[in-house]
Amino acid sequence: MRVLVADDHPLVRDALARAVRGLRSRDGEAGDVQVCEAGDLAAALAGLAQPVDLALVDLQMPGMDGLGGLAALRAALASQPLVVTSGLDDAATIRAVLAAGAAGFIPKTAGAELLLQALRLVLGGGVYVPAEALSGLAPTTPPASPPAGLTPRQAEVLQALARGEPNKQIARELGLSEGTVKLHLAAILRVLQARNRTEAVVRARALGWLD
Repeated sequence: MRVLVADDHPLVRDALARAVRGLRSRDGEAGDVQVCEAGDLAAALAGLAQPVDLALVDLQMPGMDGLGGLAALRAALASQPLVVTSGLDDAATIRAVLAAGAAGFIPKTAGAELLLQALRLVLGGGVYVPAEALSGLAPTTPPASPPAGLTPRQAEVLQALARGEPNKQIARELGLSEGTVKLHLAAILRVLQARNRTEAVVRARALGWLD
């Protein structure tokens, strides 16, 4: 596994790199993790010249220019997940980061174990957002159940998406084929007017459709 860790503060970058090297496989075996470090956007883009399995990047390092740098990294990564870490953890920032294509947001106040749990979730095809950071998105009144526009089965699929489960696992848990899960996912994206799984989960949380 090759992971890009990008942060302009050497001490923070070193701590993140040491934590990332602790990633383990699902069966608990230690992984062989190669960490590529970068201190600014240009170095991060250069590090992506070779394929990576995951990129963990600081939102405010030199050259990022906010979401502009994030878009450049997202484009360079193709389909591999991008996770943002930042000292800015307000709801608006998190929502913007996820809408820009990030698969997770980890506050810099998070501990090493939480960081690893979040990265394992993302590597498994899920999305990580700290629940407390989304408190500002909570609605004032609860919606109907199941959410308007979704069938009870689609509501179950949505809950599984929020847990970060990939299609194969959702299919196994609900006794469905992967093709059926994809159809339900397409319906969820349509109802929520979301472009991807990440955005669907964020919008569903904002509407109070998820626990």
